[in-house]
Amino acid sequence: MTSVLVTAPIPQAALNILRQANLDVDCYNGHGLITKAELLKRVVGKDYLITPLSTQVDRDIIDADPQLKLIANYGAGFNNIDADYARSRQIPVTNTPKVSTVSTAEVTAGLIIALTHRLVEGDRLMRDQGFDGWSPLFFLGHELAGKTLGILGMGQIGQAVAKRLAAFDMKIIYTQRHPLDATTAQALHAQQVPLTDLVAQSDILTIHCPFTPETHHLLGAAEFKTMKDSAYLINAARGPIIDEAALLTALQQGQLAGAALDVYEAEPHVDAGFKALDNVILTPHVGNATVEARDAMATIVAKNAVRVDQGQAPLYIVNP
Repeated sequence: MTSVLVTAPIPQAALNILRQANLDVDCYNGHGLITKAELLKRVVGKDYLITPLSTQVDRDIIDADPQLKLIANYGAGFNNIDADYARSRQIPVTNTPKVSTVSTAEVTAGLIIALTHRLVEGDRLMRDQGFDGWSPLFFLGHELAGKTLGILGMGQIGQAVAKRLAAFDMKIIYTQRHPLDATTAQALHAQQVPLTDLVAQSDILTIHCPFTPETHHLLGAAEFKTMKDSAYLINAARGPIIDEAALLTALQQGQLAGAALDVYEAEPHVDAGFKALDNVILTPHVGNATVEARDAMATIVAKNAVRVDQGQAPLYIVNP
C-alpha cells in the first residue's frame, strides 16, 4: 500500500479522501510544529508528503526519502520548500492557489477598517480604563471615502481587495510587473503606477505580491520616508517583503500613521517594539483562516496525492 505523510493536523475532509483512495495515512498530531528530526524520521518510506507552509522541506528531507513522488504544500506560498531541488529529483511540488482569495481579501478589508477607525485600540481602551462619554474631538479616526488605496501586487487577491474597497469610494492605484487588461482595470477603476508613485500617493498601502528574491525587503527605510505621514501600511502577504526593522523605526518616528500585520519577517516571532505601539494591529497569520478556505485547501492537497497515485499529473505544480 502506498503511503502519505501529513505533517500537521488538517481538516478531516482531506483524510477521508486519502483513506477512501486506500492510501496509508501517517498524520503528525504532536504539540506544535513538527521538528526537523521528527520529519526526517517519519518521511522515510513515504510516497507522498503533505505539509503546511510553516514546515521547512529542504534537501535533507527530500534526500531522506528516495521514493518520494509528490510534495503537496498546504498553502498558496511555497518558499518553505526547496522546489528547485525537488525538480532536480523529478518530484512535483504543488500549492493551493485561488481558494484563499476571498478570505484574505476580507481579512485585509477588515484590517484596513479596524486600523483607520481605531477599533482595536478602542476595544483595548474599554477593557482598561473605559471612557468619560462622547465628545466631539475624542478618539478620532479616518474615513476611507475619497482616500487612495495602493495595492502592491494585483493578482487575484489584490483584485479582490480592490473590488471590496472600491465600494467604499476609494481611489485604486496598483503596482505590478504586468498591467491588468483594460476590461478588468476599468471594472475595478484601477490605475497602474510605478512603485515610487504607489508609495508616495497611497493613503493606505496594502501588500499582495508573492515573496521572491526580488520582493525581499521591497519596502524599506527609503520607501517609508517617502510615504505620507498620514498613511497606513497593511501586510497580509508575506513578512519578508517588508524590512520590519525599518518599519518599526518609521512607526516610532511618526513617519507613518499606523500598520496592520498578519505576517512577520521571522514568523512566528513578533518584535516586541510593535506590541508597544497603539497604532499597530497584530494578527496571527489568519488571512485564510476560515473553515471554507481551509477545507478547500485540504481537498486540493488530498486530491493531488490521489491523482499521482492513479498515474495522473497533479494540479497546481509550481516547479514544472
